[in-house]
Amino acid sequence: MAKVKIITDSGCDISKEDESRYNIDIMCFDITLGNRTLVERQTVTNKEFYELIDKSDDLPKTSQITTFRFEEKFKECVNEGWDDVIVVLINSAGSHTYANAVQAEQNLRNEGLTGKTRFHIIDSHCYSLGYGYPVVEAARKLEAGQSCDMVLAFMEDWFNCCEIYIIGFNLRHMKKSGRISAAASFLGEMLSLKPVISLIDDETKVVKKSRGEKAAVVDAVQYINERMIPETPWHLLTTTAPEMEELFRKTMTKKAGYDLTMQEECGGVVACNAGPCFIGIIIKGKARR
Repeated sequence: MAKVKIITDSGCDISKEDESRYNIDIMCFDITLGNRTLVERQTVTNKEFYELIDKSDDLPKTSQITTFRFEEKFKECVNEGWDDVIVVLINSAGSHTYANAVQAEQNLRNEGLTGKTRFHIIDSHCYSLGYGYPVVEAARKLEAGQSCDMVLAFMEDWFNCCEIYIIGFNLRHMKKSGRISAAASFLGEMLSLKPVISLIDDETKVVKKSRGEKAAVVDAVQYINERMIPETPWHLLTTTAPEMEELFRKTMTKKAGYDLTMQEECGGVVACNAGPCFIGIIIKGKARR
């Protein structure tokens, strides 16, 4: 049986338990906030980071994972004798990280340093559990004896269909960051309107506007269920709105007829752009590619 390794970046937001349980190699992003440099998953917890960005007037900035870091990581994989290395990375529309990984593999190949190791570098077109879920699921499939080709086919299908939604309860940080363009253009605070924002591939847009938080949850459940392929997994990304998170989970479970597959806290990379107060929902919709 071929030896297959999975590498991803810390924007995937999978738990440390799953990281350890399935021996997933996570390369962490650096985040700069004011005069401090933080390492996601290592030097600050998610909850601590929410507090930091909520109190700071500075915008946090993430540093892409460099070509050099990928070259060093890929050399390790070759030296360790891996047959296949699956590298699943954050949406290339929002980061040069994917391009850097591709360049690193090409550099090593040109120098004849890849040996017999095959590298499969994947642009997830997603954020957070949009690629965190299939990374964990891929590790489970490999553990169960599925081939690398079968796992790659599963990932391709998921990334062709994945849809991400945000229910924004406080848009101050989203607008300030400017990285979620739909939030920047949304005018609704004076009317207590809460948006449901879709993040699909490289496009963001407001798909629903609701008066109040509970109404936003109910409207989001209705809209998302119409988009989701029946009986496919759905996942929840949490921040600092436990009551609304629980309301969404109960309402969505009742509407869909089954509970979520994965629930995790939002990490620093996503919080840098979306802020510390929202709910994220990840589903499988119709194929786009």
